[in-house]
Amino acid sequence: MEELILKYVVEAVKSLYGADIDSSSLSLSKTKKEFEGDLTLVVFPLLKISRQKPEDTAESIGAYLNKNCSAVKDYNVIKGFLNLSLAQNCWIDTLLQIDANPLYGFKEVAENAPLYMVEYSSPNTNKPLHLGHVRNNLLGYSLSKILEANGYKVVKTNIVNDRGVHICKSMLAWLKHGNGATPESTGIKGDHLVGDYYVAFDKDLKAEVQAIMAADSTIQEDDAKRNAPIMKEAQEMLRKWEACDPDVRALWQKMNTWVYAGFDETYKRLGVSFDKIYYESDTYLVGKKKVTEGLEKGLFYRRDDGSVWANLTADGLDEKLLLRSDGTSVYMTQDIGTATLRFSDYPIDKMIYVVGNEQDYHFKVLSLLLDKLGFSFGKDLVHFSYGMVELPEGKMKSREGTVVDADDLMDEMVDTATRISGELGKLDGLSKDEVSRTCEMIGLGALKYFILKVDPRKNMTFNPKESIDFNGNTGPFIQYTHARIKSVLRKAEESGINIGALDSNTELSDKEISLVQTLAAFPSVLAQAGAEYSPSLIANYTYDLVKQYNQFYHDCQILKEENNALRDFRLVLSANVAKIIKNAMSLLGIDVPDKM
Repeated sequence: MEELILKYVVEAVKSLYGADIDSSSLSLSKTKKEFEGDLTLVVFPLLKISRQKPEDTAESIGAYLNKNCSAVKDYNVIKGFLNLSLAQNCWIDTLLQIDANPLYGFKEVAENAPLYMVEYSSPNTNKPLHLGHVRNNLLGYSLSKILEANGYKVVKTNIVNDRGVHICKSMLAWLKHGNGATPESTGIKGDHLVGDYYVAFDKDLKAEVQAIMAADSTIQEDDAKRNAPIMKEAQEMLRKWEACDPDVRALWQKMNTWVYAGFDETYKRLGVSFDKIYYESDTYLVGKKKVTEGLEKGLFYRRDDGSVWANLTADGLDEKLLLRSDGTSVYMTQDIGTATLRFSDYPIDKMIYVVGNEQDYHFKVLSLLLDKLGFSFGKDLVHFSYGMVELPEGKMKSREGTVVDADDLMDEMVDTATRISGELGKLDGLSKDEVSRTCEMIGLGALKYFILKVDPRKNMTFNPKESIDFNGNTGPFIQYTHARIKSVLRKAEESGINIGALDSNTELSDKEISLVQTLAAFPSVLAQAGAEYSPSLIANYTYDLVKQYNQFYHDCQILKEENNALRDFRLVLSANVAKIIKNAMSLLGIDVPDKM
């Protein structure tokens, strides 16, 4: 409908002012509630062409449309805004167009479509995934789905930080305290078991630091940490790992295998996946090679202690360590190597890193370094910088074992969903298996929606209790509305109602027209979400749609409507609201139940 109106606006400008314009330069939006009309055209961009006042320009174009475009039945002018009232049949035609496309708003991925690679998750193999990883994974996966729905080729990728001193800490603590413990012998999920030893290392380190500082009050805490025997052991283990010591490598492979099995379980339940996984143990050597090449070309320099640095002060940044004095690499080295491998594996047009905003500086540096090393993609990489997620109680700390574990959180969400749904009678009439599946959907849907509805750039506080609410801007509210619509459609089918061709002369209420308008807006919302990298736009659009539908459902009869033409329209309208809810929520990685 908007395309049709804009086509006639272009004709009006040609006829009235003798000028050719591109419809993309025009702005047509839903009319604000306080004004009469359905769609509003902003005429200010046309004033240079019309050489008239805004009111006169809007009046002239409105009169032309009213005369020449059958879709426009009336108009009014408010300053430079032309408010158009459309004929009833336009909305029925629009609904039929939406109804004809199962994936309305989605674009097909063409063979020559640009390829976007989206990196997310990026876990360390010394601890299980926690709440912070949950937001990262949900944002990355949803962004990937949204980009794909906008017609881009998408490769979902993960870089696993499987090497480094932090990994050695867990390994060393296991050697000291593990007594040969395995996931099988302890019944503990592999990533949790390894994470326990990471916490154990920190306890040992704290004890040694306290002892050092008690023995010499002049020693600062940071110096005590560096000189603690257990920290030196961890550094030595890292050197042995990089030297391919067989015993260290064997232990590393064994413990990482436990962690990967644990990660896979968590990813599967969270509903996220990857097309390609890279491992730092494979990429860091490529990075070291690139750094060495940069050193030989004079791009970097070596200090007296043997460490290699990049001087970025001329670029408004600082100096950046690339190789330690003992030759071991740092995160930046690994990222250079990973980027090198990725762009040799795929013809990437856009590289997007989904990483928290505490790494903003890191990615500014990475972009500069890749550019200096001659990579054309360096300046164009995108850091999808998102805010931190906290609980009402405050921040989480991995070393102290105070993180909110992702597995525990998902269990809690499903348990809470089961209890609340049971208390509200939402599960009445469902079989035991249906109850289990539905509660899993509700619990995880509540978690995902609560996180994704927030602007990703903002810090947020996740409140499990608030997220599972069957009223307000929550996942369960949206899921319940979808189930309600499906129930109406089942009852219509059971009643033997056969929906025929919709009558284009059916008189529609403002609520029905508004619902069709909101459905018709989905493609533009999806396009905006892709352009702005913002799943929250999809989430909040869906909530607005559901809120509108529930008001319509409250005010309008559907199955009991005596006018068959109006009843059929409302059934088709309801079916398409359910379709858009399901498709929109799928972009957030959220399932919606048919019964609830």
